[in-house]
Amino acid sequence: MQRRDFLKIVSGALLALILQPIGVLAAVWNKAAFEAVKINDAKNNLTIGQETPSKDIDIVAPDRAENGAIVQVEITSRIPNTEAISVLVENNPTALIAHFVFSNGALPQLVTRIKMADTSDVKVIVKAGNAYFSATKNVVVLENGCG
Repeated sequence: MQRRDFLKIVSGALLALILQPIGVLAAVWNKAAFEAVKINDAKNNLTIGQETPSKDIDIVAPDRAENGAIVQVEITSRIPNTEAISVLVENNPTALIAHFVFSNGALPQLVTRIKMADTSDVKVIVKAGNAYFSATKNVVVLENGCG
């Protein structure tokens, strides 16, 4: 019986160690921002201030997406000290698609695939220090991807 008790204690401790990072991720998750329908609501929930249009943000996305379910987007920020990049799409069921936070020294570049419900601008907002910068790219969606 002592062996079974020992195994229960060890397996419980291992389970607690595995679940701890999941709890940390859940604490960071901004549910209100990701559930916002309008871009302004998502920005408010992320506490994004007034943004300035910038040519130092590159958005590579197709001009026309055959299928809105898979739209590849590549984003690069040449803005010094980029801390975060948010990707938003106005004509989606929820506006905030992704929010990436970069550690010191991380290259602010990413490639991701997003779903788009309809033709819309893909808006990228970059946080650097206490300033916010933005760029947009219009993507024409030929087949709805968020059905």
